[in-house]
Amino acid sequence: MGSSDKDVVRAWVLTRRGLIRAGAGAAGAAALGGAVGSRGAFAAPAGRGRGATWRRQGGEPIVMLSTQFSQVTEQEAMRETILADFEGEVDFVHEDAGPFFDRISAESEAGEGTVGLLGGTHGDFAALAAEGLLTDLSDLATELADRGFVAEYLEFGKYGTEQQFLIPWMQANYIMVARREALDHLPDGLTEEALQTELTYDQLTAWASAINDAEGPRFGLPAADDGLLNRFLQGYAYPSFTGGLNTTFTSDAAVTMWEWLKGIWEFADPQSVGYNNMSDPLLSGSVWLAWDHTARLINALRETPDDFITFPAPRGPEGLGFLPVLAGLAIPTSAPDTEASRGLIEYLTRPETQILTLQENAFFPVVEAEIPADLEAGIQKEADAIAATTSDEAALPSVLPIGLGEQSDAYSDVFRNAFRAIVLDGDDIREVLETEGANLQQVLETAGAACWTPDPASDGVCQVG
Repeated sequence: MGSSDKDVVRAWVLTRRGLIRAGAGAAGAAALGGAVGSRGAFAAPAGRGRGATWRRQGGEPIVMLSTQFSQVTEQEAMRETILADFEGEVDFVHEDAGPFFDRISAESEAGEGTVGLLGGTHGDFAALAAEGLLTDLSDLATELADRGFVAEYLEFGKYGTEQQFLIPWMQANYIMVARREALDHLPDGLTEEALQTELTYDQLTAWASAINDAEGPRFGLPAADDGLLNRFLQGYAYPSFTGGLNTTFTSDAAVTMWEWLKGIWEFADPQSVGYNNMSDPLLSGSVWLAWDHTARLINALRETPDDFITFPAPRGPEGLGFLPVLAGLAIPTSAPDTEASRGLIEYLTRPETQILTLQENAFFPVVEAEIPADLEAGIQKEADAIAATTSDEAALPSVLPIGLGEQSDAYSDVFRNAFRAIVLDGDDIREVLETEGANLQQVLETAGAACWTPDPASDGVCQVG
C-alpha cells in the first residue's frame, strides 16, 4: 500500500472526531442555521446548482450508477428524499462492484455511454482510473474547495497522478449493537462502560455463551450472500487477530481467528445465514448481540433507540481492527453529458445534502458540515460508537480492497467460501485456508492488485501468506 493510502486512513481517524463532535454531545449551535430543512441557505457555485435544471442532453435523466446503498430502503431514501431538491431528474441504479466495473468498461469500449455519474468506495474506482476510464475533475475540485474536503481525501482521489478522478462523497463505519437486556448476561469483569474500551473477542464469546445459556442462540452476523460478513472478516477479524489480511491469510494467527469464529458461531441465531442486515433481527429480538454496517443498523436504532446500546468491535491480539468506508463520486469518460454530471456532484456535496444523507442513510459527511446538536438518538448512538473506535489507542484501521476491478466479487467469494467450509461445514481449517489461499492469490494476480492496509506495501502483486 502506498503512502497516500496510509495518509487517508490517518485522516479518517483524525477528522472523524471533528466531524462527529457536535453529534457526540459537544455544546454549540445547531448546524445549517439551526434546521436541516433550511437547504436554501447554501449558495451553489456560479453557473451551477439552483440556477440550472440538470438533465442529460436530449432531456433524459442523469443515470447514477452506485455500489453504495444496496438496501431497498437506502435506495428509496436516495431517490425520494436525498435527491428530492435536485434541479433535475436522476435515475439512481445500484450495482455490485464487478458488474459496475464491467458496465463502464463496456460503455467506454462502445464509444457511447448512458451512465453519467458513478458512486462507490475509493477502491471501486482504482481499476477504472488505471484504465483511463474516469474524467479529470481537477477544476471541479477547485470550484468546490470551500466545501472543506479533507486534503488527504482529495489526494487519494488522484490515484497517484496529478488528476482528480474522485470527489469525496460520504463515509461510514461498522459497529456492534446489543439489546439492553443482553447487559444482564455480561461476563465477569465486563461492564456496560467497559464495552467502549475493553471488549475482547474472547469476552464477546463468553457474553454470547451466557446469553445462549439463558435465552438460546442470540448472537448474529450478516452472513447472507448479500450481507457484509466478508467485511467483518477483511476489516475486523483478520486484522485484529493477525495484523494483516492477504499477507496473513494462511498464518497460524489466521487459524486461531477461524477457531474463534467457529466457537462463537455455536451461539449464533441459526437464521444468521439468511440475514443481509441486522436491524430486523435486533428489532424482533431473535438476535441480541450483533455487528454490522452503520447504514444497516440504523433502522433498529432509529425505531427504538432506548432498547439498544452501541459500542466498538472487539480487540484481538493485534489491536482493534476496524474498516472505515470512504465513498466518492466520479464521472466516466463515456458520460453522455458531463456538465449535468458535474451539477449532480455539486448538489450531493452541499453541506445540507450531506447532513440529509446522514439522517436518511447513516453515512457521515466528508465536508465541513457540522452535525446538528439535535441529532436523532439512533444516529447519535452510532456517532458515539464510531468516536470510541477511532479514538482508541489500539485502533487498527484498514481500507476497503483497492484495485480489484472486475475481480471484486471473486475476492469477496474467497472469504465467504472459507466461512462456509470452515464454520458451516466443519472442514479442516488449514486445508481450507490452503485451498482458498491459492484462489485468493489467483484473484490478486488476475487483478494485478498490490497490497493495501493493513498489509505492508508490496512491490507488484500482493502475495498471500
